[in-house]
Amino acid sequence: MSSTLKIYVLALVSFLVGTSEYVIAGILDRIADTMNISLIAAGQLITIFSLVYALGTPVIIALTSRWDRRKLLLYFLGLFVVANVLAYLLPGYGLFVAARVLMALGAGVVVVTALTVASQIAAEGKQASAIATVITGFTASLIVGVPLGRLVAASWDWKLVFAGIAVLGVLAMLVIAAAIPPSQAEAPVPLKKQLSLLKQPQIVWALLVTFFWLGGYSIAYTYISPYLVTVAGMSEALLSSALLAFGIASLIGSKVGGFSADRLGVKRTLITGMTLHIASLVLLNITASSHLAIFLVLILWSFAAWSSGPTQQYNLVTMAPESSGIMLSLNSSVMQLAMAAGAGIGGIAVSSVSLSSITWIGAVGVAIAIIIVISSYRSASAKSTQTDTSHNAA
Repeated sequence: MSSTLKIYVLALVSFLVGTSEYVIAGILDRIADTMNISLIAAGQLITIFSLVYALGTPVIIALTSRWDRRKLLLYFLGLFVVANVLAYLLPGYGLFVAARVLMALGAGVVVVTALTVASQIAAEGKQASAIATVITGFTASLIVGVPLGRLVAASWDWKLVFAGIAVLGVLAMLVIAAAIPPSQAEAPVPLKKQLSLLKQPQIVWALLVTFFWLGGYSIAYTYISPYLVTVAGMSEALLSSALLAFGIASLIGSKVGGFSADRLGVKRTLITGMTLHIASLVLLNITASSHLAIFLVLILWSFAAWSSGPTQQYNLVTMAPESSGIMLSLNSSVMQLAMAAGAGIGGIAVSSVSLSSITWIGAVGVAIAIIIVISSYRSASAKSTQTDTSHNAA
């Protein structure tokens, strides 16, 4: 098997992991109905997954840093498959939560290891492309996995989604075991060195931008399916189409965001994208009575929200180019924490205020991110001016 095909298998694994994480938002109301739980309790399945993913992955990666990468990938892909089988078979909310915890532990390690393996087996000079292909698998889960999961849930049983993930996961394991050679990990980075970057205020502020941007997004996205069904009155067919369009817009937004950051700069791209993000969240409430209008606003929301993703990653890497891997790892953990916090806050909003309030509260989160961006750039500019003045005086 060629290295290109092996990398596509790893991209499939990334797609399965992404689907297992994001699909809950697409079938949240179905889960609540069949398990006889509230929307808030169903939403906490995202909070739990993201928390375990964010906190458990760095610890496991550190503890297994000297393991053969293929063995590590197979073991934790196996755990991920078992967790999906349990999610399909086990009855009740409590046992499903336990399955989600195992799923998150497996998912986090699988994604990190798949990225490492992809860079190792890629041809010389194509490592970055290999990593991008694996990441594209994760993005594709939002485009295909979530609407497909909704379609399965509407036509048959939402638990079949996890059975399907398990079957494809087993097939991926067989290919990986047969085709991908053993490989050693890179030298482990001490935890102390990873955390030392947090002593730099500009990095802390930049990570807070990630937290509030994605947290505001998560407040609304976690409950988007029940919102569109209950508040906007969408049919199942239209909802599946809306989720598909949402996913496609996220891919386009991500591409445009990266292009814009290169051409127009990080600050302008972040502020423009987040301003459109806020506007679209507000418009979701205003246009709820028109299916066509809310469909178009959903596309704008996804496009604007995900334009900030690659821009923010580039922003962080430029702050510490010699520690780019650590910076991206920290950003990934903060993104998962933001998803967890957003799902939790969204649940509180739904139970204490109303389902329609999630868009307004989400907009507040993104607005805080914009304020941090503007303040941090002004602070950096002031320090630069002060330094130049001091040098001139000397």
